[in-house]
Amino acid sequence: MSSPSAVPPPARDASVIATIGFTHGTSHFFHLMLPSLFPWLMPAFGLSFTEVGTLMTIFFIVSGVGQALSGFLVDRLGAARVLFAAIGMFTASGVVAAAAQSYPMLVLAAVLAGLGNSPIHPVDFSLLNRKVSQPRLGHAFSVHGLSGYIGWAVAPVLMTTVASLAGWRVAALSAGLIGAAALLVITLARGVLAEPAHGAGATGPAKPGGSSVAFLQSAPVWMCFAFFVVGTTAFGALQNFGPSVLRDLYSISIAAAASSLTAFMLGGAAGTFTGGFLASREEGHDRMIGWMLGGAAAAALGIASGVAPSWSVPIMMAAMGFLSGMAGPSRDMLVRRAATSQFGQSAYGRVYGFVYSGLDLGLAAAPLVFGLLMDTGQHREVLYGVALLQAMAILTALSVGQKTPPPAPAAVPSRD
Repeated sequence: MSSPSAVPPPARDASVIATIGFTHGTSHFFHLMLPSLFPWLMPAFGLSFTEVGTLMTIFFIVSGVGQALSGFLVDRLGAARVLFAAIGMFTASGVVAAAAQSYPMLVLAAVLAGLGNSPIHPVDFSLLNRKVSQPRLGHAFSVHGLSGYIGWAVAPVLMTTVASLAGWRVAALSAGLIGAAALLVITLARGVLAEPAHGAGATGPAKPGGSSVAFLQSAPVWMCFAFFVVGTTAFGALQNFGPSVLRDLYSISIAAAASSLTAFMLGGAAGTFTGGFLASREEGHDRMIGWMLGGAAAAALGIASGVAPSWSVPIMMAAMGFLSGMAGPSRDMLVRRAATSQFGQSAYGRVYGFVYSGLDLGLAAAPLVFGLLMDTGQHREVLYGVALLQAMAILTALSVGQKTPPPAPAAVPSRD
């Protein structure tokens, strides 16, 4: 008989990775469910840009606060149970949006989507860390990040196409059906995602002598949280204002500027895929993040200079996205290291939930912080700000690497 330390067969790991990847893509799809319908919702309900923008502010506030709290539920109830409830919230969000007769119903749809989104990261990373063998974790994190990009890419295309052909209510209902399909997937995969039991003792060694909130006293955990805040704020600046900034600096059409943002996203997806191989082979994840984000910051500064030819802008944006994406799997490995080095596997949900709430904070802060620069005509300074935030992310990653011990060598699996 194989010892417990034996590496599980690739097929089992692949099933877990594929299932979690699908649910993560579903969550990113619902990030853009409502924004994709804004052109239809505004005239249908007589809404202003501020009112529809408030829907997304509500989404991120609910998701951010809920994410920090949901990790406790994941650790107590088990990740698979919480995942089922989360996908159910997404499904309900699509149905409520489809049936909306007033602005408050749209607010309810945003709240339900935020509640569904809130436990996704603590659930996903708890299951990946507990169910996937360590030699394949880098690839697991890579697929996880890549699936998020796919969800973002599919949502606006599907939602706008269906809304154009059959109306926005049918489009919203289609989103609900995607949620229902995800529920079916995790129901069929319940054996793959099953955990032995719930609680610290069943999911790995816990570190003795600490309370359930002891992680809030950990400097590395706070540094991981800060990494997500500054890194995601930089991403949010490009996502919200990138096309306008590039159009102003390089006198290109808005279509060309939007294509440059698409190049950034595609580069990020390719970088995330590639970064999984490096994260699996490289122990110095903090240094890897430093090199990748350093290159991304240099690309941002190059674009901000305004001296590059306009035809090179999509290439430079794709390079910045690729380098930022490559840092993603190493980032997730670094968070894992910060969690397990101090609190054991029993705290995965709490640590990942708190750390990833920084993602929602960054996305909520970006429009406010960089919107002020845009309103005062300081478009070039937006890119300088992106480069500065990426440099700050490097410092936080290096700090985590210095303050946490290196992972123990993986056990050599025994033979039957």
